[in-house]
Amino acid sequence: MGAQQSVNAGKAKVDVHVDLTNMLCEALLLPPVRSSSASISQIVGRISLKHPSLFGRSEKLDVILDKGINDSNVVVAFRRPRPEWLSQQSFVIQHSMTPEIAVHGFPADNFTRSGSRGVNLSRLSLGVELNEPTTSNWTSGTSVKFEHIRPVNNDGRSIARDHDGFPLTCSGNLHDNMIILKQESGYADVNDNSFLKVNFQMEQGLPLVPKSLTFNRVKCAVSKGIKLGPTFLVTSLTGGSIVGDMAPYQAFAIGGLGSVRGYGEGAVGSGRLCLIANCEYTVPLAKHLEGSIFMDCGSDLGSARHVPGNPALRQGKPGFGAGFGYGVHFNTDLGQIRVDYAMNAFSRKTIYFGINSSARS
Repeated sequence: MGAQQSVNAGKAKVDVHVDLTNMLCEALLLPPVRSSSASISQIVGRISLKHPSLFGRSEKLDVILDKGINDSNVVVAFRRPRPEWLSQQSFVIQHSMTPEIAVHGFPADNFTRSGSRGVNLSRLSLGVELNEPTTSNWTSGTSVKFEHIRPVNNDGRSIARDHDGFPLTCSGNLHDNMIILKQESGYADVNDNSFLKVNFQMEQGLPLVPKSLTFNRVKCAVSKGIKLGPTFLVTSLTGGSIVGDMAPYQAFAIGGLGSVRGYGEGAVGSGRLCLIANCEYTVPLAKHLEGSIFMDCGSDLGSARHVPGNPALRQGKPGFGAGFGYGVHFNTDLGQIRVDYAMNAFSRKTIYFGINSSARS
């Protein structure tokens, strides 16, 4: 959802897009009542440049710039044409700057939101992506990339330690370098009465450059939806693990939208392990209008103490949290408008307003 304008420049196409879909989900949080500037900070502007045949041989160039008040992301992708039965190859360069509040932020207002301690992550990556041809219900992709991660303060200066003097990187220096081999597989079986979706990701840090991080990070998510008469029940389970070298920013953050509602981003905890369960029951109320009840819970399985510097324990995060509530969803041509009312284990209430560009499937 947003304003979009397209301009054709020769064979290239430039899209200018002000996007309210992805980042407006936490624009309204009650309590406390947040100022209007908080809502404005969630608006993201996007400029997209697409060229369908850069060198006259159907090579595709995509350049995307996302810019918010507090974060930015630039992606440059070059794709070579290949036969459909071969893996599709892309060369990708990406740079992002994001506030690191999920791990290093402090919980406020009985864990309903996370405040910043002035830690941001500058992340530069260069790599190659291979997407396998889709077969039946399966998708698969492999990538190899080099990442350079540098913690910075709000003034853009490199920092090596957090507010309490603990290291922000695995190396203890101003930056971390790593070469990551990533394998991602997905399965989706969708029909009119049910769906099953499975996503598996594995990242392996390769010791190919001096002082690079060597680790194995695995995350798996399974979701199942079943139609029960006119109603619909969706359950999901997500788990993750990381072993080997680790920087604090690599921890699994628990809490917030897409995790445990009723808590701020990462306010439940962050650890080397995570387990998150979600359940939502939806009932039609009128044409294009649905009501739902939901329950979320998540745990770091006692692994917070194994994260370098123990950021979650120092911030007093509980390591386990449960939230429940209800909501209304209005389906439009632009997407689904959601208003969810959630309560956490500390009896503090939060209202989430969100716009989902994709429909439930």
